[in-house]
Amino acid sequence: MFDRRLLTHFDWFLLLLVLLIALLGITNLYSASSSWEGAATPVYLKQLFWLGLGLGVVLGLVIFDYRHLEYLGVGFYGVTSALLLFVLFFGKTSMGATRWIDLGFFNLQPSELMKIFVIIILARYFSLRGEIGGYGLRDLAAPFVLLGLPALMIMKQPDLGTALLVLFIGGTMILFAGLKRSAAIVLSVGGLLAAGGGWFLLHDYQKERIRTFLNPERDPLGSGYHIIQSKIAVGSGGLFGKGFMGGTQSQLSFLPERHTDFAFSVFAEEWGFAGSLILLGLYMLLILWGLYVARCAGDHFGMYLAVGVVAMLFWHIVVNLAMVIGLLPVVGVPLPLFSYGGTCMITTMTGIGLLLNVSMRRFMF
Repeated sequence: MFDRRLLTHFDWFLLLLVLLIALLGITNLYSASSSWEGAATPVYLKQLFWLGLGLGVVLGLVIFDYRHLEYLGVGFYGVTSALLLFVLFFGKTSMGATRWIDLGFFNLQPSELMKIFVIIILARYFSLRGEIGGYGLRDLAAPFVLLGLPALMIMKQPDLGTALLVLFIGGTMILFAGLKRSAAIVLSVGGLLAAGGGWFLLHDYQKERIRTFLNPERDPLGSGYHIIQSKIAVGSGGLFGKGFMGGTQSQLSFLPERHTDFAFSVFAEEWGFAGSLILLGLYMLLILWGLYVARCAGDHFGMYLAVGVVAMLFWHIVVNLAMVIGLLPVVGVPLPLFSYGGTCMITTMTGIGLLLNVSMRRFMF
């Protein structure tokens, strides 16, 4: 039963902050797609639909006590792992990648769901096993397996960006839980060696992305075109931008993927450095508020759950923004609440629902 007293503790500030960012994103999508012709439903209306569906997910989650997830998370993780395995053999292939399950009316991407369920199962693990002085390598064997299996299956799709995000989320939760000094040293050295050796495991197109990142001008009309046009769009915005729907890179279709990966480039060109600072300030406020929710959580499971969601949002934001200004290779990571994408919106709003759930139940212990 839903306790009506919880409504008095509902985190309206967090919800309004999320809606403000999402509505800015929808407005930006309107501008980015304004020059498109055709009878298809405009992407900004589709995004509005996904936002509404995401709010429905949030409503369902805040009614449901998050503490039950501590026991249900193992089953969810197992089912999603099975779906990732299913994708490898029977998934839908698009643009050389096999990442989706065709449900007829909707293409399900299990790798997006895995971000949430990795957070839940690691939150359960760390909340049940408190290690004084931090975790050693032996203690981390189970988390490594829980992270490694889905990451490997996602890389096989291939989807390096999502696989790295899963590892980043899990790694952030492990660091928050605490490491012994010896474990931290071994993992740091191992990470550096893996980063170097991992080059030989990459697909040719992934190696090309890294070469392009290091020198986009080597192929300005081919592999370097996206990032060169993105940096032109961001830089040409100047201090106050060219105005709403006034960006030449987007309106004249020089900027590819301007409704997904490079949505921020459109915004930066139209609203300039000042507008970009406002958007980044809203994202920073979202991250800080999420950390506040974690700090005030009523139990350890809720605390780790909130930290995991904040890590998911943080790494999505950092990787996307660094990608569109040339500080990281282009790996296809969307900007949460801003880039177009139904699965990403639902995943993000699921995380927001978990944050709201933890926040409003912090007084119920």
